Amino acid sequence: MADIKSGVNPLFLREEELRQGMELLFYAYRDFTDEADAMLVRYKLGRAHHRALYFVGRHPGISVSELLAILRITKQSLARVLNDLVRQGFITQTAGMSDRRRRHLELTPKGLDLERQITEKQRTRIARAYRQAGAEAVEGFRKVLLGIVNEHDRRLLQPPAANERGASERGGATLPTPKRP
Repeated sequence: MADIKSGVNPLFLREEELRQGMELLFYAYRDFTDEADAMLVRYKLGRAHHRALYFVGRHPGISVSELLAILRITKQSLARVLNDLVRQGFITQTAGMSDRRRRHLELTPKGLDLERQITEKQRTRIARAYRQAGAEAVEGFRKVLLGIVNEHDRRLLQPPAANERGASERGGATLPTPKRP
């Protein structure tokens, strides 16, 4: 006789459940980015600009090459995005101290303000969903998202060990802090 309690219920792996999960990701991303898109269009900026603003805000002093690695866009695309952001006064670029070819990025006060406004809208949306779902669901959601992220980036996104003092205790980023110029 088979032990019914021995295995995990695989019903969530059925085709319909997987398709529904994919659709939910599409709809959630659409709604997550809607308000940001509306704010960015005032400056003739798009989602690539938003991602650059976000990660430069999270990692002040990040190098262009580090940002390229996160965004996974071409150098040409990032150059266009950064030129727009620098020209409009949202980001500054400075040469590295030890390697003048290495460019480091920081948000200007104007960039900090825009990034804060966009992030606040998105943070509010996520906080509401988290409150509605509860702590256990939030942890499950985090595990699912980490399972979707590629192996290399998943290691970067893992919080430091519980006994280490790190960004997770401060509620900050878990990505490595870029080296300063």
